[in-house]
Amino acid sequence: MSSNPIRGAAFMLEGLRLILRPGLRRFVVIPLLVNIGVFSAAIWYGIHRFEDALGWMEQQLPSWLHWLDWLLWPVFVLALLIIVFYSFTLVANLIASPFNGILAEKAEAMLTGRSLNEPIDYAKLLKELPVILWDEVKKILYALIWTIPFLILALVVPVIGPLIWFLFTAWMLAVQYSDFPMGNHGLLFREQRARLRQRRVIALGFGSVAAALTMIPVLNFIVMPAAVAGATVMWVRAFKGNNGS
Repeated sequence: MSSNPIRGAAFMLEGLRLILRPGLRRFVVIPLLVNIGVFSAAIWYGIHRFEDALGWMEQQLPSWLHWLDWLLWPVFVLALLIIVFYSFTLVANLIASPFNGILAEKAEAMLTGRSLNEPIDYAKLLKELPVILWDEVKKILYALIWTIPFLILALVVPVIGPLIWFLFTAWMLAVQYSDFPMGNHGLLFREQRARLRQRRVIALGFGSVAAALTMIPVLNFIVMPAAVAGATVMWVRAFKGNNGS
């Protein structure tokens, strides 16, 4: 089986097409609304707080230093992208995780030729909700542990540091979204990471496209459901039959 980043990138792009198919669109609505709501609130709050900070700074500085506003805005936008990308993306996935699991299940049904009209077992979903949320918490802790050293590396090492940071981001997104189809098959978080490491290049290709799309305004709102569907495509075609033997 081909193992290259282009194959992984293709899985993510196929996820974008998949969520637009008539049978699957209705399962995209809730994750999409959660993503739009969280991202919009995060961006609005960040801009509002930054404008307050600028106003306070202008009162403290002499008028001839007010030109610093123009210097600080690009720094703020970069910081906002990093903060929104990590903290609020993780929050959005935590809130939408039960619905993302359903989306992954229905996407896999579509890919494997099963009926999408099978009833959703809400009683089972409610019973498994604590396990689902705890798995999301473990992913958040995993991300936080590794984010700090990689972020420091990105800030202090020119060129190579930001490149490594982007690859780390791609890996984290592959881990984040692969949890939904893999979790539907009972794979624990440790087992999911082990599967992804076996074909790390494919996972990085998938995550790289997801990371790039997240940085595009408006399009970033549909990245979460598209990435869930894309990770399901990746699971079915690259990882499902790979038991590590």
